[in-house]
Amino acid sequence: MKKRRGFMQIAILHLLKEGSMHGYQIMKELESRSGGLYSASAGTVYPALQELTEKEMIGLDPDSDKKTYEIKEKGNEKLEEFATRREGEFWEEWKARWVWQNSDEATMLKSALDLWEVEIHKAVKQSRKSTEKTTKLIEFVKEITERLQKENR
Repeated sequence: MKKRRGFMQIAILHLLKEGSMHGYQIMKELESRSGGLYSASAGTVYPALQELTEKEMIGLDPDSDKKTYEIKEKGNEKLEEFATRREGEFWEEWKARWVWQNSDEATMLKSALDLWEVEIHKAVKQSRKSTEKTTKLIEFVKEITERLQKENR
């Protein structure tokens, strides 16, 4: 699964494990499980459904007159694999993710990261002009990476 849609796909698999649903029901249930903090869009859900279908993790419910999805064996296996790597209840983590993303801290962090991205691109462009600047930038990036690694232990 693509990293970007991976958490969304796992959420969809969790929902379909509970029962068959069509796309709109999935979008509404994802919003509900976030406490209203996340509003799923068709542009997010339907590509995830398509990818899950292509990977044979879900399929269409043959007994439904609507385009209703159901989980398949490969989808259940993916959920089991996911559960072995995680601790805690999935829907609690789902809601916590959206609470965080709607917080002031997340907004400030995103702004800081956006500024960092602009400045690092400028620094890379400047480093092309001299070996010395390239060496200094490499050292700086390594230092920051090591500091982050120490903080996250």
